[in-house]
Amino acid sequence: MHLSPGKLLGMRRLADKKGLFKMVAADQRPPIKEPIAKHFGLPEAPWDEVAKFKLQIVRQLQGPSSAILLDPHFGIPAAFDELARDKGLVVTLEDSIFRESNAGRFSNNIDHWTVSKIKRLGGDAVKVLAWYRPDASPENIAFQKDYVRRVGAECARFDIPFLLELLLYPLRSELSGSHGYIEMKEKDSDLVLASVEEFAKPEYGVDLFKLESPVNANMVDGSDKVQQLFDEMGRLAGRPWVMLSAGAEKNSFRDILLHAFKAGASGFLAGRAIWQDAFLAYPNWQQIIDGLASDGLPYLKEISKIADETAFPWMAHHCYGRNGAVLSPNDATFRQCYDAM
Repeated sequence: MHLSPGKLLGMRRLADKKGLFKMVAADQRPPIKEPIAKHFGLPEAPWDEVAKFKLQIVRQLQGPSSAILLDPHFGIPAAFDELARDKGLVVTLEDSIFRESNAGRFSNNIDHWTVSKIKRLGGDAVKVLAWYRPDASPENIAFQKDYVRRVGAECARFDIPFLLELLLYPLRSELSGSHGYIEMKEKDSDLVLASVEEFAKPEYGVDLFKLESPVNANMVDGSDKVQQLFDEMGRLAGRPWVMLSAGAEKNSFRDILLHAFKAGASGFLAGRAIWQDAFLAYPNWQQIIDGLASDGLPYLKEISKIADETAFPWMAHHCYGRNGAVLSPNDATFRQCYDAM
């Protein structure tokens, strides 16, 4: 990898001393806003309630993490001052409200937020979720590619890492009215891999991928067949990448990470798998806080330990074996390559 000074500094800020990403996502909006709005019987969740939960995520979970992902609407105003100085800060740029038609989903920035503003805020990386279907309409594909390309160019201009999250989604013809961050029940592995292959091209300027499992969480069974899909995803990424949880439950996400780390992933950027169980206690704030401490925090420590033992240091992504195969950190050839950096 050839990184400019600003991008290199940002990537280092996001990782721990071993070069592993143990990042907690607190930028989710619909999965937090919708249950709160339903509780109050309102069309929109009260800002204070949403912000309060994001503040608790930072307070209770930042200890074992290497970085926190926050959104500008709620997370930054509520929790910026509480973020520890030794933790990296990733800031979301894309709006959770997107334009949708029969052609597909069209992403856009949060109003009045730019890469420049995130850089001036003190962010260590810019995160964009790009809804992408390689089989969507030509109009949608062109729009989404251009959107990601423009963000990548701005990140290069302002010398800040670009973290791209890719998610498949159901087209209107497949499932009516789905606007959420729910994993597709009938996920096509070929579409996941094709998406990664496309945005790994240099023209998009991606420094770090946040990727979904190439198969549904309930199909991650430890088999060689599933591992081959993860291996191919890592090969196509061609740079540091981390796993997202997509709302998977704890055991399933743990299994996903085992496959991902074996395939060369450098850590995780996860939210709901870590804190969703605690949030189910809403509106009982004491139960939420206790749940984050007694359930979310131990789980975060557990998957961080798994990363310590099996994940792939991000700076070693040029250390590959024969035919481009990812080398295990325990492999002697990998150690020789890594020590030579």
